[in-house]
Amino acid sequence: MKSSSMTTHMGNITIDKEVIAQYAGNVAMECFGIVGMGVSVKGGLVKLLKRDSVTKGIGVYINNNKLTMDFHVIVAYGVSILAVSDNLISNVKYKVEEFTGIEVEKINIFIEGVRVID
Repeated sequence: MKSSSMTTHMGNITIDKEVIAQYAGNVAMECFGIVGMGVSVKGGLVKLLKRDSVTKGIGVYINNNKLTMDFHVIVAYGVSILAVSDNLISNVKYKVEEFTGIEVEKINIFIEGVRVID
């Protein structure tokens, strides 16, 4: 399933998963302690994605009209990973549910790396 559909009194609304991923990525980038999205490349290295390609670090899955999202993030050195993760989950869950009207069932966070920020 590439998109999510819902029926209202006015008709059908279809939201593409790429749109959800782009919005969720922008929300995640606003969270304290998140340096960026990352994807693993050959040899165990992690590539920091540019702001315009954050959707490559996010997986969006729709099952029974509920969202599950996977975030592959790079965090700032010296911050609490638990605090950053809790902040990311609460912000993304609230804002994505508000934006789409679809319940977020689960958010999985994969820490791909740590980076010192200037």
